[in-house]
Amino acid sequence: MLDKTYRPAEVEPKHYEQWENSGAFAARTDSDRPPYTIMMPPPNVTGSLHMGHALTFTLQDVLIRYRRMSGHDALWQPGTDHAGIATQMVVERQLEAEKVTRHDLGRDAFIKRVWEWKAESGGTITRQLRRLGASPDWAKERFTMDEGLSTAVRKVFVTLHRQGLIYRAKRLVNWDPKLHTAISDLEVEQREVKGHMWHFRYPVEGLDDTFITVATTRPETMLGDSAVAVHPEDERYAALVGKMVRLPICNRLIPIVADEYSDPAKGTGAVKITPAHDFNDFQVGARHDLPLINIFDRDARTNDDVPEGYRGLDRYEARKKVVAEFEALELLDKIEPHTHMVPYGDRSGVVIEPWLTDQWFVDAATLAKPAIEAVETGKTRFVPKHWENTYFEWMRNIQPWCISRQIWWGHQVPAWYGPDGTFFVEEDEAAAIAAAAAHYGHAVELVRDSDVLDTWFSSALWPFSTLGWPEQTPELGRYYPGDVLVTGFDIIFFWVARMMMMGIHFMGDVPFKDIYIHALVRDEKGQKMSKSKGNIIDPLDLIEKYGCDALRFTLAALAAQGRDVKLAEGRVEGYRNFATKLWNAARFCQMNECRPVAGFDPGTVKETVNRWIIAKTAEVADKVGASIESYRYDAAALGAYQFVWGSFCDWYLEFAKPIFTGTDEASKAETRATAAWVLDQILHILHPLMPFITEELWQQTAERSDTLMLRSWPKLDGLHAAAAEDEMDWVVRVISAVRAVRSEMNVPPATQVDLLGSGLTDRSLAWARTHGDLITRLGRLAAFDAQAPGERVAQASSHGAAQMVVDEATLVMPLAGVIDLDKERARLDKEIARLEGEIAKVDKKLGNADFVAKARPEVVEEQHERRTEWSASIAKLREALERLSGA
Repeated sequence: MLDKTYRPAEVEPKHYEQWENSGAFAARTDSDRPPYTIMMPPPNVTGSLHMGHALTFTLQDVLIRYRRMSGHDALWQPGTDHAGIATQMVVERQLEAEKVTRHDLGRDAFIKRVWEWKAESGGTITRQLRRLGASPDWAKERFTMDEGLSTAVRKVFVTLHRQGLIYRAKRLVNWDPKLHTAISDLEVEQREVKGHMWHFRYPVEGLDDTFITVATTRPETMLGDSAVAVHPEDERYAALVGKMVRLPICNRLIPIVADEYSDPAKGTGAVKITPAHDFNDFQVGARHDLPLINIFDRDARTNDDVPEGYRGLDRYEARKKVVAEFEALELLDKIEPHTHMVPYGDRSGVVIEPWLTDQWFVDAATLAKPAIEAVETGKTRFVPKHWENTYFEWMRNIQPWCISRQIWWGHQVPAWYGPDGTFFVEEDEAAAIAAAAAHYGHAVELVRDSDVLDTWFSSALWPFSTLGWPEQTPELGRYYPGDVLVTGFDIIFFWVARMMMMGIHFMGDVPFKDIYIHALVRDEKGQKMSKSKGNIIDPLDLIEKYGCDALRFTLAALAAQGRDVKLAEGRVEGYRNFATKLWNAARFCQMNECRPVAGFDPGTVKETVNRWIIAKTAEVADKVGASIESYRYDAAALGAYQFVWGSFCDWYLEFAKPIFTGTDEASKAETRATAAWVLDQILHILHPLMPFITEELWQQTAERSDTLMLRSWPKLDGLHAAAAEDEMDWVVRVISAVRAVRSEMNVPPATQVDLLGSGLTDRSLAWARTHGDLITRLGRLAAFDAQAPGERVAQASSHGAAQMVVDEATLVMPLAGVIDLDKERARLDKEIARLEGEIAKVDKKLGNADFVAKARPEVVEEQHERRTEWSASIAKLREALERLSGA
């Protein structure tokens, strides 16, 4: 017999260990089943499980468990990312505590120290994924710095370089002046800063007392100005285009150019152009062949390319000095308060500097063309579809991809420099030495490039490098391309697009057929979780408190396509209660001797109630399966929930109670066998969503020779029973209507009332007679007269009764003497007025354009949701008023 209470903390580790040790998660390369592949987005090796992880890995696990059960050889390829900067910083902080720097150790010793850290602490995230119930093929786990993947990285770099698609150039990058490395856009955090806008007057050369005024948030960068730009159609400056201005402080002549980048409606319509320190200005500079004047060093201090009195200054010291000199020269027009976005390094916390430096780049525009075409032609599709617009926007405006980083932990660039700076790109040092000897005609000493590659470079190869490429392995032939990638929208460009480019270029095919983009997990108010707000919810805490299945089911139920997940702990608690409901239902079945019967054929049952629940089971199995296949996780969870809690627990088991306690042994045996069979199907249907409790019940409710997770998904064709469904659905509707009226009218639970029927068809009248006892018992009725005389119905109505309509029938519940009708009408009127008042307040807010413009989108959405809920409540209350007929 099952224990009274389900204890997830005891059950979950037991089953996970059993699954993993038995090889239940493994894909079989020699299997005759059709392959199904999901590439796990590799979490950072430094990472700990957060709610975003919990969502994405739950959704992937639901898919992979369902596909295993559906007859596929399912590979969920696991692994972790070496996370270059993040990991290096973790180890450097350890060294800092020891009062040692990486430079003290030297590169080789530092790298060894990082590997030691990885061996000791790098497995945290994968242990936590096990806690979540994730079921990837752990035996195939990869790491982006392991030898096989490193070989792939070198092969790709050398190949792209020989094809002219990787090159070295001097371009602007996001430079972190604290970490001393270029960083990706994803590692840049835009923060809103209350700053100033300085308006400087630049004298026009050759025109006395003529100035052109430019506005800037960064006065110090004027030391590197190369031009002033105005819009070609701005008549105010038409006569000045082509003339020169004398740059104050620097005393350098720079041109006034016409360029559409300048916005006539913004500021003065004239903008200073600093090509070496602004990404937009860099583009303007390229169009007009302007000089690139780099005024900062790697610490963001001014260098020797600025006037002597400004050299060696921190950028903010330089700012103060520039403003002071403009004021002294009477060229400072005005200073205005100005709130704007400033880029910060997400790890260093310092302002990022657009900096001109020699880096390695990928010709992303060339690689992007076939990747764009693949989505345009449907070879790869985005779900939801609108995310393809984000993909196209980025890909059609793609810039060269800076792939070099000035750190030590990562894939070192496979390039070696000769004495004169000539570089040789090869897969290993021996090949580079040979290439250099051929170039120089003799052996020379080479120095390897000290840069490492952007973490996203190795991640871009993940769908094929993890399968053994460049070797032509059986895994590569079987599991590439993958079926679906599940990920967040924030890395569509950084990771998804780059996997598309690399996969098509090196494998000749897209890396995945579907890309499912899930939304963010926010708090219950719709706000983004952050430490500063104190609203972070730890998934491990929820698992500890409510069990893993409750969290997984919550995330699936809230994962509606295109909508952020608003997570409240109360929802997780609610789905813990759902798990308890399932446990109690299984225990009830055990107590009533419901055991699986060998050879049970659900198509041969005779009892109407059993044919009804079997048909409903077949229907929900199809619905949940179809929902998972179409990435409608919310529909899958809701469909399973409604069936288990409603159809099975609240209705079928209640309908079955009189049979279990009756004397018809044949009916009793059939109903016991049916209940056990339906419970088994429920365990199958719920397993992808709630793997632990379903596996426990599978093993506890009968002697089993196999594990539930490797069982087949229910294929229940031919079990629909229209007549039985019509009959029992009608009974459910009648009882539901009675219960709703009792609740709306505040009829005390212990009070039994009569129910009078009129207008029933012969068919429904027969159903009423067959199931009258059920309707009476479950509706808490004194009596149910399905064919009441008209005079009795009229008399009851005239003295106060609630009316309800079920199909063609009118049902009347006499309430005189049961409740105070006038008091009830007054209560309903008062509640309607209160809700109408709340709606009026919301309408006033939503009608205020200033409120809508300033409020966060989630706040506006919440107001709309409240209005909808209150409107629905008013409709129900008015229905209740209408039901109160008579005096």
